[in-house]
Amino acid sequence: MNESIAVEHLTKEYTIGQAAPETMLRERLVNLLRNPLGSLTHTKKTIWALRDVSFEIEKGEVVGIIGRNGSGKSTLLKVLSKITYPTSGTVRTPGRIASLLEVGTGFHEELTGRENIYLNGSILGMKKREIDATLDAIVAFSGVEPFIDTPIKRYSSGMRLRLGFAVAAHLNPDVLLIDEVLAVGDAEFQKKCLNTMDALRRGGRTVLFVSHNMVAVENLCSRAIWIDNGLVRMDGAAKDVIAEYMGSFSETRQEPADLRLVARRDGTGEIRYTGLEFLSLTRRPQPVTRSGDGLVIRFHYHASNPIAFPTFRLRVHTELGSLVTETGTWHHGISIPLLDAGDGCIDLEIKSVNLSPARYDLSLWILGGGSKVYDGLEHSVRLEVEPGNIYGSGKVTDSRYGIMYFPQSWDLNPPRSAEASAELAQAAR
Repeated sequence: MNESIAVEHLTKEYTIGQAAPETMLRERLVNLLRNPLGSLTHTKKTIWALRDVSFEIEKGEVVGIIGRNGSGKSTLLKVLSKITYPTSGTVRTPGRIASLLEVGTGFHEELTGRENIYLNGSILGMKKREIDATLDAIVAFSGVEPFIDTPIKRYSSGMRLRLGFAVAAHLNPDVLLIDEVLAVGDAEFQKKCLNTMDALRRGGRTVLFVSHNMVAVENLCSRAIWIDNGLVRMDGAAKDVIAEYMGSFSETRQEPADLRLVARRDGTGEIRYTGLEFLSLTRRPQPVTRSGDGLVIRFHYHASNPIAFPTFRLRVHTELGSLVTETGTWHHGISIPLLDAGDGCIDLEIKSVNLSPARYDLSLWILGGGSKVYDGLEHSVRLEVEPGNIYGSGKVTDSRYGIMYFPQSWDLNPPRSAEASAELAQAAR
């Protein structure tokens, strides 16, 4: 096997609540004041981010790493890139490794963009002449040429991401590790990233790609590894692994959905979604939703105490994880000064479901001020959209025609202004 990466029985344990080693008298005194009884009252909690993970990746493979938030994907890439070290197990990663794990990772704040390019190249073991040969391509790709001699600390997060990816991709790494690079940046930059990763694959480079965008994973990767609670749940052909992964959400898809049973959720819990119903515009149960139908989504919740200014949000994804739309009370400028404690519900009315027949996943959130999360459920409910006679012609559309449609009409004899008619007549002579 032309092995590029080998991981054997990799385990990573984090200890929560354990202080760093005391190296100064001042630190010892502060810790003594915080905890006078010392170890008699100190309790530790361990979290297993990775547990007995083993796999091998051949040179030139592009492998997608998928899984839910908190499953251990990012920890795996940090271990592979030697940002953190395993608790046990072995990792072999021959050759140069370039990583883009977070926006601006590896940049020095006080150095300019140009200086950081040379710094990163040096860390990878490249000679100055090698960096000189790729400098123009890196700057052009990143799109930050007007600011290339400006200190990185003055860059926006988008500028940092573009420069970081450009550096990582152009400095001839043998292995490129990428964590959610498509989560930031505009559509044009995302397309550049995808094209670059495809070019690296064709050039025999090894790429590990963490993403929640299943369309990108399936298109770019021949293989995928599904990490779940720190374990390798499945390793195989990308299409098969993605299908199993998306199918794992089915346990919470009900109609109506009892969201009290969902264990995997984020937030403080001061407000929780308890249920969801699909209703018609007349507020009656709607067991089937067709393309073009009206739809009311009723969200049931329970607040343990009065909450000031909460916002309710909904995201709709395709089965492969592409975001179709996001909406919420904040988007509509709706302010809820105070939400009473107890049970309640809120309705989202959709005049026309402009989606092609398919299965869609709904993610639900309740947020507060300062990015506070009260409740967050990813892919918690499934919406099935059936074919409908949306154009009134008897012709049924499906996913071959896209994921959505626009209310529209055709006019074979459009009215023309007198000026336009005169111009056409003159041109015909």
